[in-house]
Amino acid sequence: MLIAGVNLYAMAIVLEALLGWPQWVAIVVAGFFVLGYITLGGLSSAIYNEVLQFFVILAALIPLTVVGLKRVGGWDGLTDSLTGEGRTEGTGGEDFLSAWDGTGIGEANALGANWLTIVLGLGFVLSFGYWTTNFAEVQRALSAKNLSAAKRTPLIATFPKILIPMVVIAQGLIDLVMEPTLGKEGSGLEYNDAIPVLMRDLLPNGVLGIVVTGLLAAFMAGMAANVSSFNTVFTNDIWGAYVKKDRPDAYYLATGRWITAIGVVLGMGTAFIAASFSNIMNYLQTLFSFFNVPLFCVFIIGMFWKRSTGPAGFLGLLSGTVAAMLNYFWLYKQQVIDISSDQGANFVSAIVAFVVGAVVMVAVTLVTRPKPVEQLACLVYGTRSPGMSEPSAEGEDAWYRKHALLGWGAVILAALCYLPFSL
Repeated sequence: MLIAGVNLYAMAIVLEALLGWPQWVAIVVAGFFVLGYITLGGLSSAIYNEVLQFFVILAALIPLTVVGLKRVGGWDGLTDSLTGEGRTEGTGGEDFLSAWDGTGIGEANALGANWLTIVLGLGFVLSFGYWTTNFAEVQRALSAKNLSAAKRTPLIATFPKILIPMVVIAQGLIDLVMEPTLGKEGSGLEYNDAIPVLMRDLLPNGVLGIVVTGLLAAFMAGMAANVSSFNTVFTNDIWGAYVKKDRPDAYYLATGRWITAIGVVLGMGTAFIAASFSNIMNYLQTLFSFFNVPLFCVFIIGMFWKRSTGPAGFLGLLSGTVAAMLNYFWLYKQQVIDISSDQGANFVSAIVAFVVGAVVMVAVTLVTRPKPVEQLACLVYGTRSPGMSEPSAEGEDAWYRKHALLGWGAVILAALCYLPFSL
């Protein structure tokens, strides 16, 4: 629910900047809209809404990028403004157009990170943790009609995930040229204002309405994903498993609806926590380093090591979370270690969380009794459960549904998008 609050806060920023609504009004109104369609429609409504909203988001972001590029003289004009003789005062240089310049170990940069912390902290534990343990993503795969479709779910989602940053990053670079004081002290503009500022300065009223609709759709989709995940986990894995067992489906449906309402209210509260951060991405990565990374550590070790035990997983998860928090709140915030940005500190916290969690989990596993292999069927890599295999559904053998094709296709597309900015 901490992440759900991010979506409400982001929506409040847009409505405040463009419509003049107070943030608390925008948060409450948006929260009740999300509550309505999740409570009435359940997971299906959330998923179908997210699919439709995705195209609305594209209809919003692409025109904003196109108009912005035209205003700064196209791609050549943008790169010249950032790096050449036309460079705008207050912007950087070649580093803005390169993935790795300035990230050598010992080199100073605004991010406060070097290539090692970026690769291990962001590229490995934070990214892998997002794709494997963030329940908003996992739940979509679990709702698929069969195992083959579930495997395709994250593979298909990879393609828009690769392309969307191209639009978003371009908007950030345009902002650097058009609003060079963005995020600087005394400017009155935070990094969270980047897209609303572009919308305000570039778009006519008609297109502005489409863009606002797209952003609101994006934020509501994110909020719905987190709330529906929250009610599923609480209702099935906590309430139904330990508190009220073997009740009729109608009872758990009613419980899920009540938990949805509670989750939305909690999301409204956490939106004000997000407001205390000058950069939403810093807040998200802080949460991921505290919670997703330790969970990913336990998940990946437990999935590949039959010897691992339940107590080891719990203590590994707990110790990883505590270690990340100590690194962030004590070592970084109290300036025991010198890191120049929250984002750089988050990468280090993620690495610390994974290493500490892994060491504790392995150590505790060696002194605790493992479960019999028979109880691990289909839960640990390399195990099989008799009778669990399912026949292929009609059309599953089509070439365009092959998992290897989708996976390698995503890898090649990512490389093609990445290499021009890394060589």
